[in-house]
Amino acid sequence: MKSCGVIVEYNPLHNGHLYHLQQAKERSQSDVIVAVMSGNFLQRGEPAIIDKWSRTALALSYGADVVIELPLAYAVQSADYFAKGGVKLLQALEVDGLCFGTDSPTPVDYDYFASFHQAHKHDIDALFNQLKNNGQSYPQQMTAVYRSLMPDWQLDFTSPNHILGMGYAKENITYPRPMMLYPIQRQQAGYHDDTIHPHFASATAIRQKVLDGEIAQIQTVVPKETFRMLQQQPLMSWDLLWPYVRYALTVTPVEQLQTIYQMTEGLEYRLKRAVRSAASFEELVNSVQTKRYTRTRIQRLLTYVLLYVTTQDIKHSWAHPSVRVLGFTEQGRAFLNQRKRTCPYPVITNVRKTDQASLALDIRAGEVYRQAAELAEPQDYFRRPLYSKET
Repeated sequence: MKSCGVIVEYNPLHNGHLYHLQQAKERSQSDVIVAVMSGNFLQRGEPAIIDKWSRTALALSYGADVVIELPLAYAVQSADYFAKGGVKLLQALEVDGLCFGTDSPTPVDYDYFASFHQAHKHDIDALFNQLKNNGQSYPQQMTAVYRSLMPDWQLDFTSPNHILGMGYAKENITYPRPMMLYPIQRQQAGYHDDTIHPHFASATAIRQKVLDGEIAQIQTVVPKETFRMLQQQPLMSWDLLWPYVRYALTVTPVEQLQTIYQMTEGLEYRLKRAVRSAASFEELVNSVQTKRYTRTRIQRLLTYVLLYVTTQDIKHSWAHPSVRVLGFTEQGRAFLNQRKRTCPYPVITNVRKTDQASLALDIRAGEVYRQAAELAEPQDYFRRPLYSKET
């Protein structure tokens, strides 16, 4: 059974994602599409607008055959860690290919880039360490590093999907059996584009319209089922979570904040000071972010504060990998029955207390999300994978 993977967030699933799923199947000529999808909190440090089960249902309705949850310890991370987690799960299931979107205006040989990175890793690390404290953001530093070592390529690390593509390629090549890579060009809307085009729009633009109460404007850029869900499901945003964040920063002692993952260089003091006068999540982020500490970095950090994610929690999650199945079609079920015999990690379809070691962070995140969104059902315990008869 030939398979192709996609590593996604679907926040929410829109027409560009439909194109991605169609291209993944066509270009790879696969029987099964395996989606590794972030749970209730996402890569840029944001809560998903609708919960992971709703997004799983959409994925199964529009082309995915298997949906696997990307653990929070990889999902709410910079591009390299996000890529590492996604590729790790696809490799564990022996998926044959990986299809991903790219913002690069010209074709990029991602396999060559990965080979170059692997051969020159020492030089890349050394040059990065020289630039580490020059006041630039991480994307700017990495752009300078690669443009110095690969002047003919003019790589730009400020383009999110391009960065992820390179992250996938770098991680993929480290395995004995690398997956075939299928990069596809994004259609019309860029990652941060806030314009609603006739048929395509970025997830950022769609979320903004929905949260602003202008949902009618997105009807042409999302599938029918996505539009229906966004009208009927509880919608999540940082505004809803702001009271929880403010409370956590107010009552947690500095000594405990210092144990939070990526709480470095006195950021705990900056956050403590800023939260006293901030009237909203937006004000808090704006008062703390700098050129060095980007908005995304601060949002991720506040996600860790909200969920009380310590460095030890992250390391523990990395040390106890598992494959958490959120949903499958009939074809997907047959694929999983084949692969679970050889998968090096536990394949979890029904969360029990014994799964706490590998899923502790995701269970915690699900409970916080459920309470804030006032969802009736738990997000993890007593939830079995969704099954779609459509193939």
